[in-house]
Amino acid sequence: MIDLSKMTTEMVNPRTQTLSAMSIREAIEVMNQENINAVKCIEDQYDMIEKVINITSDVLEQGGRIIYMGAGTSGRIGLLDAVECPPTFGVDYDTVVGLIAGGENAFVKAVEGAEDSKDFGKTDLIDHHLTNKDVVIGIAASGRTPYVIGGLEYAQSIGAKTCAIVCNKNSEIKKVCPFTIEVEPGPEVLTGSTRLKAGTATKLVCNMISTISMIRIGKIYKNYMVDVKMSNEKLVTRGTNIVCSVTGCDSETAKAALDKSNGGVRIAIVMILLNCDKETACAALENVHGRIQDLVG
Repeated sequence: MIDLSKMTTEMVNPRTQTLSAMSIREAIEVMNQENINAVKCIEDQYDMIEKVINITSDVLEQGGRIIYMGAGTSGRIGLLDAVECPPTFGVDYDTVVGLIAGGENAFVKAVEGAEDSKDFGKTDLIDHHLTNKDVVIGIAASGRTPYVIGGLEYAQSIGAKTCAIVCNKNSEIKKVCPFTIEVEPGPEVLTGSTRLKAGTATKLVCNMISTISMIRIGKIYKNYMVDVKMSNEKLVTRGTNIVCSVTGCDSETAKAALDKSNGGVRIAIVMILLNCDKETACAALENVHGRIQDLVG
């Protein structure tokens, strides 16, 4: 039997011991109050989050990948963050990858026992052709999931970078992986249901890792998604509006530049700001590693 007694995510929350007897309004209020802890608990992990983002952004700069891996809710959160990166930041679908114990089908239907095997974690990384250019980020609310530990150990054995996000202090994963972010939101409203506060805290950290890493490699200018993929009508409008907002041009000028840049928002911005053609804009961006900030301030 696994001893869960020291894991705060498994402890009984004294504020919600009468949860089943609460009115709807009372339950709403207590859940929202508890959710505040999911945000506040991140504050004492700023230093470690910064270290992790330095690793992930360096990996991306060198052409490597970020690979999240987890089981259950933790795996789903990694997948959610990964699949949003291509449309948001214009990266390839294999730049940020999400692995879940039991495979992609486990996203919608639990695969029992998949998280209990270290070998499954190793095998999934082998199947995704992990190299020493990549970084693996293990996600486990408990901090002890064998699937995640197996993946981290394999990654380290081939020289890949490793980081982790857990929701309990002094975890087994921390012993394996020094760059572990330990957010501890405390006992869940519903005892042991880590899809709640632990899941929220984990998602917030993943948001920070992916977004700030993309800032570091030039995918964001000011607070605009300058590499957004204009794959539908809403995103075409958003891309046009971004060009207008950044450059101060009118929509017709923005649309013309976007046509000439084949829908490249970042390129269109530079074309307008420097009053140049696409080739000149691309060359200028290449000289500053794609960072508009370094090119025009």
